[in-house]
Amino acid sequence: MRESQAGTTQPDMIWFHGAVERHRDTVFRVAFNYLRSAADADDVCQDTFVALYRSGREFEDDEHLKAWLVRVAINQCKSMFRMPWRRVEDIDGYAERIAAPLDGHALLREVMALPEKYRIPVYLFYYEGYRTDEIARMLGVPGATVRTRLARARKRLASVLGEGDFDE
Repeated sequence: MRESQAGTTQPDMIWFHGAVERHRDTVFRVAFNYLRSAADADDVCQDTFVALYRSGREFEDDEHLKAWLVRVAINQCKSMFRMPWRRVEDIDGYAERIAAPLDGHALLREVMALPEKYRIPVYLFYYEGYRTDEIARMLGVPGATVRTRLARARKRLASVLGEGDFDE
């Protein structure tokens, strides 16, 4: 943090731009998984980084920053659900834009078709690599709830995709 000439604190712009570059894909993917709309995910992504810029917070390390950004994005998404113009896009034409490791479009389509309470933990666990206790803190639910939701999601995905059980 540094003092501007007006006497207000501003985040170091180099640090801020670096944080945006490192985490914008993650924030966008979390928002898209929640909202299933690219335009709304873009809005949430922008609002999340505006919140970072305005926050003036200092973070222990990059993982702490990433977790904070994910939490803010989740809160922004929840706020978006209350908006009257909410729209949901079809994932078929959008799968290429998401920079996440995929076993094909069928898996992505099925993950995106899961109810939110299963979809978000699956994304955070498998695509972002968070542990179940970290996901529990982000979502504000007990760790056992996250583990149960992951197990149920794996069972649903296995039955839909006609494959064996998904292992952690």
